[in-house]
Amino acid sequence: MNKFMKEAIKEAQIGIKSGHGGPFGAVIVKDGKIIGRGHNMVIANADPTCHGEIEAIHSACKNLSTYDLSGADIYTTGQPCPMCLGAILWANIDHIYYGCSVAENSVIGFRDEIFYKTISLSTKKLASRLIQVDHDECHKLFDKYLKIKDKQSY
Repeated sequence: MNKFMKEAIKEAQIGIKSGHGGPFGAVIVKDGKIIGRGHNMVIANADPTCHGEIEAIHSACKNLSTYDLSGADIYTTGQPCPMCLGAILWANIDHIYYGCSVAENSVIGFRDEIFYKTISLSTKKLASRLIQVDHDECHKLFDKYLKIKDKQSY
């Protein structure tokens, strides 16, 4: 068994035993060392965004005092949902190693497969749910941001 996946499994077991959420644990590794850990905290925090991968990203970023995890890999017990996949990509994590597939997540009651299908719909099909408002005022923020000399691109 991969030693980092073993640690991700331990994280998931902590979450299950504590009643924090589903069987999802993750660790982030850089230069052969674990820099972040997390497990599903959805129930514990009453927050649907507290997935194991997100918690591990928070942990790694805090530990390294950065938002850029380039050169790091993530090991997670379940294939990341679209939200987590987006966060992993935003964090610049290089590789995603996962145990169970989205289809297997579905078998135990998680809806990742539905979300992947919804996201794959064209923007035209999502038009009734994507409603642009106050464009001009929001665009002013973008213009103001562009004028900042030392800005972050995230």
